[in-house]
Amino acid sequence: MKPRLLTGAGRADPRGATLSENGVNFSVYSEAASRIWVSLFDKDGTETGRFELDGRDGPVFFGFIAGIGVGARYGLRADGPYDPSLGLWFDPDKLLVDPYARRLDKGFALDPALAAPRGAGGDTAALVPKALVSRPEHAPARPLGKVPGLIYELNARGFTKLSRTLPARVRGRVTALTLKSIPTHFDALGVDAIELMPVAAWIDDLHLPARKLSNAWGYNPVTLLAPDPRLMPGGIADLRGLTDFYRARGVAVVLDVVFNHTGEGDAHGPVLSFRGLDAVSYYRHSRDEFGRLHLINDMGTGNALDCAHPEVQRLLLDAMRFFVEQGGASGFRFDLATALGRGPNGFSADAPLIAAIRADPLLSSCILIVEPWDVGPGGYQLGRFGPPFFEWNDRYRDDIRAFWRGDAGVDVLASRLAGSSDVFQRNGWRQSASINFLAAHDGFALRDLVSYAQKHNFANGENNRDGHGHNISWNCGAEGETDDPHVERRRLRDASALLATLFVSRGTPMIQQGDEFWRTQGGNNNAYAQDNSVTWIDWDRADTRLIDYVARLSAFRAAHPALAGLDFLTGENVDGVRDVVWLHPKQREFAEKDWQDASVQTLGMKLDIGGDELLVWFNRASRVVQAFSPLPRTGGSWTLGIASTQASGFGAEPGHVTLPARSVVVLVPEG
Repeated sequence: MKPRLLTGAGRADPRGATLSENGVNFSVYSEAASRIWVSLFDKDGTETGRFELDGRDGPVFFGFIAGIGVGARYGLRADGPYDPSLGLWFDPDKLLVDPYARRLDKGFALDPALAAPRGAGGDTAALVPKALVSRPEHAPARPLGKVPGLIYELNARGFTKLSRTLPARVRGRVTALTLKSIPTHFDALGVDAIELMPVAAWIDDLHLPARKLSNAWGYNPVTLLAPDPRLMPGGIADLRGLTDFYRARGVAVVLDVVFNHTGEGDAHGPVLSFRGLDAVSYYRHSRDEFGRLHLINDMGTGNALDCAHPEVQRLLLDAMRFFVEQGGASGFRFDLATALGRGPNGFSADAPLIAAIRADPLLSSCILIVEPWDVGPGGYQLGRFGPPFFEWNDRYRDDIRAFWRGDAGVDVLASRLAGSSDVFQRNGWRQSASINFLAAHDGFALRDLVSYAQKHNFANGENNRDGHGHNISWNCGAEGETDDPHVERRRLRDASALLATLFVSRGTPMIQQGDEFWRTQGGNNNAYAQDNSVTWIDWDRADTRLIDYVARLSAFRAAHPALAGLDFLTGENVDGVRDVVWLHPKQREFAEKDWQDASVQTLGMKLDIGGDELLVWFNRASRVVQAFSPLPRTGGSWTLGIASTQASGFGAEPGHVTLPARSVVVLVPEG
């Protein structure tokens, strides 16, 4: 049957391409367009038909094309006034990807013609991925619905690209995460949630091709629903296969989503979707005294999605539901999440989009994690999102690093160990909303944190100007790679102490891919453009000793309610029991004056929660320390539970414990 437009048969809802028995309904939003067409293509990319959407309901164009079905390839074209200075980029020669596209036939690639002025670049259909009409293939899934005990952040491409145990055809793809030794590795580590870095189809940043670099992480999306075919050639079905596999193992999959900007970039960027349909509605902007439009750049990427606009809110909420119901995702991590709550008067935790997520029965039952900052005015909003949002806690990251480097005292350490109530309790949380981490994709890898005092980002082509300069790192005696075994031992010792601190802290711990392998990025703390061995995990060089150590830390935490809970530690006496007692190494509890004593480098944390007692000592000093060891409340004596160092000569004799230099020692009641 030849495709044909059925006049008057379309409908405005839902948005995008909706399959029915006889054809497909198309619905597209644009406040400023005068005409919108759907272009159909064959598998070779030849345009086989162009149909103008004849229905109109305010800013919504719609129409029904009979005679097409699943797998039909299509794109959009829009006409209207052309004046980029006013935010109008209409050009029928620019093929546009439907904002509601659910599957694409190929990935995005930059080309100068995509940004050419109207009438100058020719038709772009050959350059732009085509959307594929699809139908829901799975019964709607529900979130796994549990707070994770350990989150593992990974990039599917970088994590699997060099794994020689995997078939070559799946390396670098999401499906690889279900094969061979990878699930076994997660089981050994006790991973409860995989935080999957962006999977939505992205494009390289404008400046990268000239440097012969490409975007390795995916934080530059063009579409918000369609998975990138380079990661998921099977579309959303590939994601559902992953989530179903791990759901059966009790592991949640949390998607890292970029709802703050798109890969269309600044005013000189490509016209691929939103810009060509309605830049004024989709992007935040200001106007000068002459009425000229200026894109707001609160993300440092050239544009910012207008999350205060109802149509943008609708799109983002629909994208989330799609990934949960059809993709099987159990949660989301929102990149630069301050953008979600930005309005005319700045950030609000009660902004319409955030309020809608909170009120939605399906979405509010997901694991919801925010990165609570962006680079715009008032962008730093740590601790202000409130329930049900967990938050990446950079205060935890920085303070724990600062303690072990020697820049912060035991008072700061205690605040982070106790759940960061100073950050979160003020906004309605009765438990810690802190996602605790030492390292993440942004910044140094764990090994580099103790191997480099300065960033080394020259490979990024910006003369080391990019990346954060405040890393709170140290090199243990030599900058970068070294053959000195003493330096290497010090690095592993310090990293082990950092990891032990992470696993005994209140909140939810997160580790990033490969840190347990003892991998390095060569001091690059902004490796987003290194789609190569810098970010690819080398499984053959994994340090099995550190893997085993992280696995033991994770298992120890999971086995002890005193560590695994989320309640803030307060030290209050409840029925004769205090959940935490802070101990000075000189046989006493910490007094008020002790907290400000910069000479104190050792802190004890005695936990007594739900019948589970632990005594944890942190020794930052570069020497052995004899510390006070009060008896367990239930009597008896202490024995070693786990320690960050295997140095000989320390034990838990009655009344004291010997702490090796720069170590964490955890004692448990004997018997």
